[in-house]
Amino acid sequence: MGDQDSPRQNADLVAPVRTVNADGKGPFAIVVDHASNRIPPRWGDLGLSPSERIRHIAWDPGSLAVSLRLSELLDAPVVHSTVSRLVIDCNRDVDAPDLVPTTSELTDIPGNAGLTEDDRRWRLASAHTPFHSAIDRVLDARQSAGLPTILVCMHSFTPTYKGKARPWPIGLIHARDESYTAALRDALLREDADLNIGWNEPYSALNGVTYTLEHHGDGRGLDATMIEIRHDEILEPSGVARWAERLARCLTAARVALWPDAARHLTTGQHKGAMNG
Repeated sequence: MGDQDSPRQNADLVAPVRTVNADGKGPFAIVVDHASNRIPPRWGDLGLSPSERIRHIAWDPGSLAVSLRLSELLDAPVVHSTVSRLVIDCNRDVDAPDLVPTTSELTDIPGNAGLTEDDRRWRLASAHTPFHSAIDRVLDARQSAGLPTILVCMHSFTPTYKGKARPWPIGLIHARDESYTAALRDALLREDADLNIGWNEPYSALNGVTYTLEHHGDGRGLDATMIEIRHDEILEPSGVARWAERLARCLTAARVALWPDAARHLTTGQHKGAMNG
């Protein structure tokens, strides 16, 4: 872990959150809780080997790449954390027992054992709070500008979990109002009737993994959805492009299905994202 009292050890010049295309005028805002496996210097390596720190336990591989391509296709802002969920999980409530995990899947996280209250507060203040504040700034600005917003929470998941295979290439988790997520599911199935879509899979709100969706989506009365893509689908540029383009079309089609008048308000760039495959 290193000496946590060392100024050099504590120095971190990387912002805990980044916003891309903050002024995007499209109807979607994308957030990525688990975009990075970066562990800030204050916490060393959390007692993990390099190979453990690049595994899915530390982040959601491919989720940021898909989101950034969606930003280009849909002129959407993207807010993403730059801190590993092993330091603090930005998709958990501040009182959640796994906010700072001591075990992830079958791997112990030594640097999180015996967490002090001071360390917990530091992690909240340096990573969790800035991430959610950045989301609020984007959503507040869009509301002030009169821009309609559908919140899209982007994640990826492992092909197997605790030895059990996960057959879905994509999973959809709905907010309290499932209307938009159901419309997105229907749009995906119109493109590929054989697509195996996990509905509230591989997780659901009952698993306590929808904090960002609920806090910023339900909390503001926004239409919102959470998308999980199996990460072996999006580890290569070709897979990232394929899924981003498919989602751009289907996110837009779902919006138009619920609000037919929305089609008249799409920008030229959004039509490209929605129509070109």
